[in-house]
Amino acid sequence: MSSTDPRDPAGPPSGRNDLIPRTGLIVPKAKKVGRVRWAIGFLLFFAVLINYIDRSSMSIAEHDMRMEFGLTEGQIGIILGSFGWSYALMQIPMGMLLDKIGIKWVMRAATVLWAVSCFLTAMISGMGLLLIARLILGLAEAPIFPGAMKTTSYWFPRSERGMATVIFDSGQRLSNVIGFPLVGAAVALFGWRGAFITIGVLSLVYFIVFFVFYRDPKEMNRKGRLSDVELNHILDGGAQHEDAPTPNPLANLGYILRQRKVWGMSLGLGCAGYVQWMLLTWLPGFLQSQMHMDVAKSGLFTAVPWLFAVVVQYLLPGYLLDRMVRNGRSSTAVRRVFIIGGMLLATTIVGTAFTTDLVWSLVWITLGITGITITFSVTNSLPALIAPEGAVGATGAVMNTVNNLIGTTAPIVTGFIVQFTGSFAWAFIVAGIMLVIGIVFYTVMLGRIEQIPTVEERAAAAVAKA
Repeated sequence: MSSTDPRDPAGPPSGRNDLIPRTGLIVPKAKKVGRVRWAIGFLLFFAVLINYIDRSSMSIAEHDMRMEFGLTEGQIGIILGSFGWSYALMQIPMGMLLDKIGIKWVMRAATVLWAVSCFLTAMISGMGLLLIARLILGLAEAPIFPGAMKTTSYWFPRSERGMATVIFDSGQRLSNVIGFPLVGAAVALFGWRGAFITIGVLSLVYFIVFFVFYRDPKEMNRKGRLSDVELNHILDGGAQHEDAPTPNPLANLGYILRQRKVWGMSLGLGCAGYVQWMLLTWLPGFLQSQMHMDVAKSGLFTAVPWLFAVVVQYLLPGYLLDRMVRNGRSSTAVRRVFIIGGMLLATTIVGTAFTTDLVWSLVWITLGITGITITFSVTNSLPALIAPEGAVGATGAVMNTVNNLIGTTAPIVTGFIVQFTGSFAWAFIVAGIMLVIGIVFYTVMLGRIEQIPTVEERAAAAVAKA
């Protein structure tokens, strides 16, 4: 590769300052790659963190809202569930939109809507407007995960995707630790309306930061905010090209849905998602009803497993996975080991069904949450690795839709199991069964973790073979 090649990480020589003498020879001085891409990673982290704080706020404020408006538990249940309706329904359309018009404008519009939804909630006077506000929030937050996956496909070489994905994925887990105390304090200080105004202001601040800072890599490079060295590091490492031809959205979606790899990834994550949703919605209730904790203690003990999981998340699927790939280990083999290993670790949650001891229950739950976190972290990096060129948004949206459709059944199934058996034991056994089914999908259907060729590439290969 010549020194004038724009993809040469060394770039053209820039003068004698780039050369240093060593043992009588003149050799190039190593150039620092830069860290702008990691700033983008943390920009995604805060997007996910704020998203999940937005989602959890209603469950904290619902008691005061129910008292003020005279709503029943059933009506509040409908309102709490309404977020998931628009969120799941808009996953695929938003993924297609991300591929068609790009990350920058879709995410700008979405972040404005986050704030609008929060301010609207603070001004409501009854169930109808509250329902509309939650539907708007689901619509606004639908692009975040497909958008984060697409952003990492542009901004990070394949050898750094593990840590890049862990950074944004950890936002949803840390929200369980940060969100509840933050919103609870806001409700106590300002009332529930003031709490939603506070969250709206937080969302608005994020919109301003995203609007000012985020650009795709090549635009950032043209504006002088991303060095040639870092851009070449990203592109030479296997990042997708932001200026790749945009496929027809509907035809592209049909092509993606015909890929076995996509279904193996999506159904496997859906089985893991079932267990995650069960824990997110029922863990405090389990600790209160079966372990006889008060609300304050159950909130504290709920946070402990998630904190432990985040630490492991940064160490294993973050640092260690990327290091193994950079050292020449097979990307497919390494990622499959982490995915399946995480699922196997998560099956230990079944142990909770066979103990009444608080300490052992927390041990099994912590191991289960940690395993689920490992699997989620690695799987969330897969759309950016396997999607056809220009189709990461749609691929990630398909995966997220399947995950949410399966996951949202968990609170309902768990509720009926507890109602009919009077115990959470069978709920944890069903969770273990779902994890085993997920392992089958990951091992049998996913196959090699490699990029799916586009329709044009597949047609050209067929012609060449003929």
